[in-house]
Order: sequence, then structure tokens, then C-alpha cells
Amino acid sequence: MNYQTPQYIYDNMKHRFRYYQDKALHYFHYAINNTEFKYMQSKHVLFNMATGSGKTDLMAGLILYLFREEGYQRFLFTVNTNSVLQKTVDNLTDTNSIKNLFKHPIEIEGNRIRIEQVKQFPTVAKENVIYIKLDTIQGIASDLFTEKENTMGLSEYKKNKTVILADEAHHYSARTKSEKEVERSWERTIEMILDANDDNRLLEFTATIDLENKQVYEKYKDKIIYRYALDKYILDGYSKNIRRIQSSNKDIDNMMNVILLSEFRRLYSKEMYNIELKPVILFKSPKIIDSNQAETKFLELIENLTPDQIESFIRLRFNENSEEQSETLYRTYRYYLTNIEKLSDIVREMKRQFSKNRIINANDTDRGNMLEKGHYEALNTLENPSNLYRVVFAVAKLTEGWDVLNLYDIVRISDTENAKGNKVSTMAEAQLIGRGARYNPFKLDDEISYKRRFEEDGADSLLLETLHYHTINEPQYLKNLVESLNEMNLPTGEDKKNPLIEVKVKPSFKKTEIWKQGSIYYNERVLVSDDHYDNLSKYGVDNRSDIIVNWQFNTREYNYDSNMVQDDFSDTFQKAIQLDLRLVLKAMNRNSFYHFDHLREYLPLLKSREEFLSESWLNLNNRTLYAVVPRSIGRQELSPESKLEIFEIYLRQVEQQIKQGYRKEIGTNKFIGYPIREYVSDYKKRQPNYDTGRMNLFDTKASQHVSRQDYINEEFFVYDSAFINQTEQQLVDRIKDRVAELSEEYSEVYLVRMDENMHRESVKSDKLKLHQFDRETTDIHFEAFQPDFILLLANTDHYLQIFIEPKGINLLEREQWKEDLLMYINDQEANLVFDEEIDGVRIKGLKFYTINDGRGTIEQLGEIALGEKFRGLSYL
Repeated sequence: MNYQTPQYIYDNMKHRFRYYQDKALHYFHYAINNTEFKYMQSKHVLFNMATGSGKTDLMAGLILYLFREEGYQRFLFTVNTNSVLQKTVDNLTDTNSIKNLFKHPIEIEGNRIRIEQVKQFPTVAKENVIYIKLDTIQGIASDLFTEKENTMGLSEYKKNKTVILADEAHHYSARTKSEKEVERSWERTIEMILDANDDNRLLEFTATIDLENKQVYEKYKDKIIYRYALDKYILDGYSKNIRRIQSSNKDIDNMMNVILLSEFRRLYSKEMYNIELKPVILFKSPKIIDSNQAETKFLELIENLTPDQIESFIRLRFNENSEEQSETLYRTYRYYLTNIEKLSDIVREMKRQFSKNRIINANDTDRGNMLEKGHYEALNTLENPSNLYRVVFAVAKLTEGWDVLNLYDIVRISDTENAKGNKVSTMAEAQLIGRGARYNPFKLDDEISYKRRFEEDGADSLLLETLHYHTINEPQYLKNLVESLNEMNLPTGEDKKNPLIEVKVKPSFKKTEIWKQGSIYYNERVLVSDDHYDNLSKYGVDNRSDIIVNWQFNTREYNYDSNMVQDDFSDTFQKAIQLDLRLVLKAMNRNSFYHFDHLREYLPLLKSREEFLSESWLNLNNRTLYAVVPRSIGRQELSPESKLEIFEIYLRQVEQQIKQGYRKEIGTNKFIGYPIREYVSDYKKRQPNYDTGRMNLFDTKASQHVSRQDYINEEFFVYDSAFINQTEQQLVDRIKDRVAELSEEYSEVYLVRMDENMHRESVKSDKLKLHQFDRETTDIHFEAFQPDFILLLANTDHYLQIFIEPKGINLLEREQWKEDLLMYINDQEANLVFDEEIDGVRIKGLKFYTINDGRGTIEQLGEIALGEKFRGLSYL
């Protein structure tokens, strides 16, 4: 499938789709356009995606997609709680909210699109307006079953096609015969609206779906269009790490620990990286009375806090040699002991940071409803610099719909008779942990990342990307908690000391000639000067051939088996369209990309919009434009409106090509040699310490689980050990099996593990990467990549360097461009140049190696290295 997310979605949303969101849209597009999926094409799909993975971003993109591609203007968004509803109002319709997901103004094909929140859909929809009705399922059901004035009855959904977006969809699923009647009515409400019009659609979204339940399975077995599991979301790096701090402490001691840790996070981020981080603490209680008592206890602790008290607390617990102590608390204690002379100032600031006016109690009590007091807005804007709240006390308010990013500590209140550790309560805790794991993007080196950057780093920087759950060390409770975490497939680990392990280059390798004299080669990246972009052909735009624009033909066949979309032109013909400069300029005026100040961002040499129409650029005067039109049109003249639309379609195609073809930096076919002795070096790394989360082989996680492997006695392996997953380990083993045969041809055979930790803090790391240099590719990627392994083969006449990249099966499509680059290196062997006069050097790449080598990568290695297959090659 080569479907690409439409550019108008990227252009109009604040957050660019992540790979899995692109994939979800891809599958949806496939489903509604392919006759094999008729059951989906007209009605009902479900997206099963992890908490925090951006379901609402996907909804926003789907709204634009269905508006543009399918002509929907009416969208009904439904949830089961007011808190989720208000959050979604902010996300989708409130242009003043920092949580709004759209860039404003929204513009598609030169038209400004307005999103309007309504209580009722209009009888006649205005052009270029998207109408969204947001309501709880209770409110929608009430309107449906008790039709009255100014409400949406069933007849309203019959008149015009409507898309239902059902969030937290597990609340609307068929359960058991004992299910509450009200919940059945919710499900029936949605079914009635869906069936009211043949063109109505239902898009459901949930992180939780109980497919073990037979009735739920029967309902959704043919409707789950895409799944993105929680463990994949966390292991992909889009969330915080999650660590459990388990102790036998009383609540008051856990409160002191979390105060110290939270302030250490804030101070460290400021001192080390000049980041103004505001880490938030959540105290989770079983009942409101416990939450209120915990708040009173916390305020008393802050009020009576002294430097002597903190020093005494830390010295009593700090243990330099204990392996069982929480590593994070150890680092925290060490920080304060190192800064003991500043403790008075630190405590003074602590009292200010955790004062009463920076605490929210999110429970409905005699304090009044939190929505009326403005606490809802405070709770959902905790990342805002103007929001000073640091502590939240809650029971059950902060579950579905709460998407705060800077929550770093959750403390379980346990000193109460209500604190039972049964499976019901631990499942609620596991769900809260999953919600709190959302990544908090922060600016570092003038860049904001939405993925973890300090993965397994040796510094305290892990504090900036880790959520800590502080809880009791009671066996039965922990057993239930671990079971709940596993049931959610939520990867976590106990916060124990996890020392860095040194990975060393073997002394025996340092004695070889290849170490002393050899190099490893990567292609050069160069800045592209403005002078390069003097013609549209430099962007990959054909400005010499005649122009063909597909316009209004009747039948279209989507053929995904051949990896491309094919159009059926049997009932169409190509009609020449006379150039009308006035219409071309009007089409340009209606598309903001062609406004001169925007156009110059991509065409730096352009002097005017008029010049854009000249021979060097669009060259319309010297080409004929043909529109593919229905044969029924015959010889009749097209209207000016139709011609304008055709010109607009063509300009949008050119716009997309220009955007894809414009690069500030570009790879070249020149390869630079970097001395092995300088760039292959010792480094340190941590062993990943997840102890929950099921590793599902069919979801590729078993084969991706990382562990340390010892290679001290394997002469061909350059390092004494390696942190690798099962797929990588299998690759190393299979190369090991072929070392003897390779050694018949080459006197030196060495495999280098190119771990990203080798030069994490060095400028060297940016050099050891490959960059695209295929000028013809349409799949452009500005980022570079480092293949995980390099096989070095040398004899007296030849030096062969082979890039090898193991890959999980689920990543093959997403990262195909990397394999394409490796294959392109092979195709361009005769055209590769080197930075020095050197004979006998060859650079090659292998196709991705997958578990059990189902793609024949080792066979390809034999053909490249030996000119033939390995003897007796077997994959068994």
C-alpha cells in the first residue's frame, strides 16, 4: 500500500501524525475504498489505541479527511463523562485553547474551513463549514427518546449524513445479560443514529476492549480496523518510562520522599539544561475522606518543614552500598547532601512551591463542585507556564479524559482501612499509571522532541522522562498490582539500582591492521545553496511534458494488490484545456501556498509570482493541459468554474511536489572514511529493567526484548558484549556460522555493533550515519540513520564494508526507505566516490534481516561477499 497521508492534514494540524497514526488513517482509507471491506465501507469501525497515543489527534485528522474526501460536514462527538467532553471542546472547537489540535485558520485547497460547535445541525450546511455537536451519551439518549424543542431527535440524523465519533467506546459495548439497562440504552442510541441514514458512519475509539468477553468479541471481530498496544507505545519511546518505588514507608515518609524528588527534578532540569520544568505530584486515595486527610497531613508537613528535618531524614535513609534501595531516591538524597550548604534556601523555596495555593483537591465535597471553581481548567492546563499548581489530591476524578503531560509522581495513599489492594483497585491504579505516562515534550538544544531522548542514559536526565509510582511493599497487593499491569500489557519496572555496564572493544581487535589502518565509511551530507533551486525540475517537478489532470471521471478502482492505486479510464478521455491566465492567477490566489511570501520560502530565487509562470518554472505557455473527463462531456466546452477547478487540482499537485523536493541538506554519493580506532570505542549502557508487560511474539515484542549478550570468546565480534534483542542475536549467530567460509576468502572478518550510545555526547555520532542521495525517490526523508551492524571483510586486495540492519516485522513498511537506501548504495556502486585515493574499497548494504531470516538476507550476504550462496545454506 503506497497511500500517503494527505498534505492538507499535515498542514492544518498542530501535531504531525506519528507513524502509527498515519497507519491508522491508511487502513481507514483502504477500508472505505476497497470492495473487500463493504461491511466497513458504509458503517462501523473501531480504533483500539493505547491511552495517551493521540486518539484525539487521529479524530481531528479523520474529521478533515471525511470532510475533504467524502463530503461530510456533520460530526457527532459523544463520550460518557462531562470531563472528557470539556477536554474535547478544547481540542476540536475552542480556537483560544492551548489544547486545540488544529492550526488556524484551517485551509484546504485554498479555501478557509471553519469549525463550528452546534447544539443542532443546520438544515442547510454552509459551504466550507464543519459542524460538530459534542454531548455526553446520556444527553444524546435523552434527546433521542424524549424529543422536544431545540434538541436533536432521530429525524435530524435521517435527513443528512452524519459521522459519529464515539470516544471511550468500551462504555457502549454489549456486555452480559446482567448489564445495566441504561448502558444498553446507550448502545441502542448509537445504533439508532447509525441506522437512520445509509451514509451515516460510526468511528469508535478506545484503549480498552474486552475481547475475552464473547459478546464483545462477536460485536467487534470484523470492526477493529487498527490496534496500537500500550506496550508498543511505551517501548516505541512516545511515553515516559515507568518505575515503581516500593517501600514499607508510612504515607508521611512517602510524602517527604516525593517532595524531595519532585524538587530535585525541577532544580536539576534548571541547573543542567536551563529547562523550566514544573513536575506535578498526584496523591491517589481510595475515598474522599482519605484524600482530605492526606491533604491536611501534607500541608502540615510543608508548614513544619526545616533544613534539619530534611537532613536527618536523608541521612537516616541514604545508603551508598545498598543494591535494594531505589536508584532514583538514592540520586535524590545524594543531590541534597552534596548541596547541604544551600539547604536553607532550598527549603524556603519548597515551602513556596508546595504552599496551599498551589494544591488542588479534585474531589466533590463540601468545597463545592470543582468545575464551578475553575478547577477543571486548572487540572487540564497544568503544563501551562502560568499555571502554578504542583500537587493534586484525588480519588477517581482523574481517569478518562485527563491528559496532563507533566505528571511525574503518583503516590498511593495507604495508611487507611479503605486502602485494599484487590484486583478492582489495582486495575484502576494500573489505568491511572498508563494515563500518567504521557510524554512531556521539552525544549533541549533549541529542539522539542515528542519521544524520549535519554533512553538508558547514564545521567540523572532519566528523571525528566520517567513517571514514578510510589506504593507499599505488601506481597499480596504487589501481586495484584503486577497482575493488573500485565493484564493491561503495561511495561514497568521496580526502581532499583541499575548500574551502567561498560562495553569494551576487545584488546585482540586493537592489535589488528584493520583497527590500526582501517576506516568505516558513511556518505557526506552537504548544505543545499539557494542557487541550486533555479528550476522546478530541481524539486522533481516535470515542467516540460504535457500536463494530465484527473477530473470527474465516473469509476475508480483501488487495486492494493499491486501496491498502487489504479484508475479505470474506460469511460473517460483526455480533453485539452485552453490556458486562461486569469483563471490560473485566480487559482493561485485561492491557495495560500502561491502567495508570494509563502512561495519564496520554497523557491528562494523567485523574484515575482509572474516569474513563476515563466519557462524556467511552471512553463505553462509551452505545454498543453489535458483533463481526464467523462466521455459523456464530448466536445462541449467546460465552464470557467470547471476549468478553475482543474487548474486548482494541478497547482495542488505541484505544491506537494515542491514541498517534498525542497531540502536544506542533502546526502551525496561521496563517502568519507572515519578511522576505526577513533570512532569504534568503549561505551556504557544500562540493561533495560522492565518486569511487567507481556511480550507478545506476534506483536514483535518478544523478538525485540533487549538483553546483554557476552561475546568475549567470539573472535569475529569486535566488542566483548552487546545489548541486543532476539532478532539481532540471531543475526549475529548466523553470521558466526559463516565466519569459517568467509575466512577462506578474507583474512579479516569482523562484525561491529554500531550502538547509538558509542558517541551519545559527541559530535562524532552525527557523522556515522547514512543519508539519502537518490535524487529520483519520492519517499523523501531528511533524517539520517545508523545501521545497527557493519560487517568488515578484508584481504590483501579488497576491503568490503557491509551495512546490516535487523528489523522487527511490524516496522518493515514504516522504515522501507532505509532498506531502499541500502539497496540504492548497491545499485550505485560504480558511481560512489571516496574522499581519498584508495583502491579496492567497496560499500554494500543488505536487505533488512527479520526473525528466522524469512527474507533471505544471509543468502544475499553470501552472494555479495563470495559471489555465490553459502555452502549448504539453511534457515533451520
